[in-house]
Amino acid sequence: MSSFKHKSLPFLMWFFPVLFFAYQFIFRLWPGLMMYPIMEQFSIDASAFGMLAAFYYYGYAGMQIPVAILLDRFPPRYVICAFAILCGLATLLFTYTTHFYVAVAARFLVGVGAAVGFLGVSKVVSQWFPKDQYARMIGFSFTLGLMGAIFGGKPVSFLIETYQWQTVAVTLSVFSILIGCGAYLALRSPHRGEHPKNENQFKITHFRALLSSPILWLLAIANLLMVGSLEGFADVWGVPYLMMAYGLAKGEAAGLVSFVFFGMLFGGPFLALCSKKVGNYSVIIACGLGMALAFVCLLLTHHYNWWVLASLFFVIGVMCCYQVIVFAAGSTLVAAHNLGVTVAFLNCINMLGGSFFHTLIGKIMDLFWAGHFDGEGLRVYDLEAYTHALSIVPMCACVGALLVGLIAIRGQKTAKRQRK
Repeated sequence: MSSFKHKSLPFLMWFFPVLFFAYQFIFRLWPGLMMYPIMEQFSIDASAFGMLAAFYYYGYAGMQIPVAILLDRFPPRYVICAFAILCGLATLLFTYTTHFYVAVAARFLVGVGAAVGFLGVSKVVSQWFPKDQYARMIGFSFTLGLMGAIFGGKPVSFLIETYQWQTVAVTLSVFSILIGCGAYLALRSPHRGEHPKNENQFKITHFRALLSSPILWLLAIANLLMVGSLEGFADVWGVPYLMMAYGLAKGEAAGLVSFVFFGMLFGGPFLALCSKKVGNYSVIIACGLGMALAFVCLLLTHHYNWWVLASLFFVIGVMCCYQVIVFAAGSTLVAAHNLGVTVAFLNCINMLGGSFFHTLIGKIMDLFWAGHFDGEGLRVYDLEAYTHALSIVPMCACVGALLVGLIAIRGQKTAKRQRK
């Protein structure tokens, strides 16, 4: 009995962090399911809506490094509990405020709370599982996290159509608070000496070496430019676009967009295998150009065909996993003791891509607005406005792939000089 308890205890410790990691995807996807109700609540246009959606990513990205420090300084139970409760309370504030800038602040705080999702999982796994199981448990955690994105779209949109959206929001908020309380009650730190202190632990002093690397900055910017398909389209604008382009119901549109996340379930292992054969940079470049091509096909598809759209979204999802290869490429550019801060830095810049794309897409939509209003006096955007705005996604993906190509060329030149 004690042997079973000893083996199951790490999984019990892992349960609440991974549950919140999966659950926070619902908060991330929420604006895309609620675009017009949100615009109606605050009487805003697409530019303001894009800014509102963007502030989640400001909070999420800005807290990556501070959360990493907090998880090193304090037991994970306190940090995960506090941030999960913050996520729930901020969603309540967003739900019931009628002031736009209060809603922006609330959305920022939701992003701050969600920032502990993956980092909390990583910390608990490193504490409770042997080193040789770390990669497997992180991969398994990513799969479960993506399940939150997959099943957080259509079911939540169905609930919104069945009940008042405020009721659904309150339910989601309460559950987030309950997850935080559960983490506080269940999580424990391993006994001293059970797991040695990680020599690669995050340290603020590692920043100097990291920030002085132009190649790492170039890789981070390329990562940001290529993230539009996921953080720009799938997270927020995909559902409204499909509803406008094909007249789909919200639930059906959300179900189609979820194929991006289905693709990501398979993309990680597939791209990792490809990178071993052809190299990290070749895979990243191929993904950037492939995403751009698939997205152009999506924008040029004028006749509704479920299989074609689902296949395009699945392919885009597979290519979105280039981010995993970016982390692998970044790890080869720094010393071992800088690995933790490098991953946090790349993830921080990556999440800022969401802010960049939401703001830019909203502004372009307003630029191409045809002047139509609905019965409530809100702006109605036609397909042309969506198409022009979303065209920025493949354009940026191509630029990102070009930047990675420049990194690869420089790396080849450096290798030749070293051989000489």
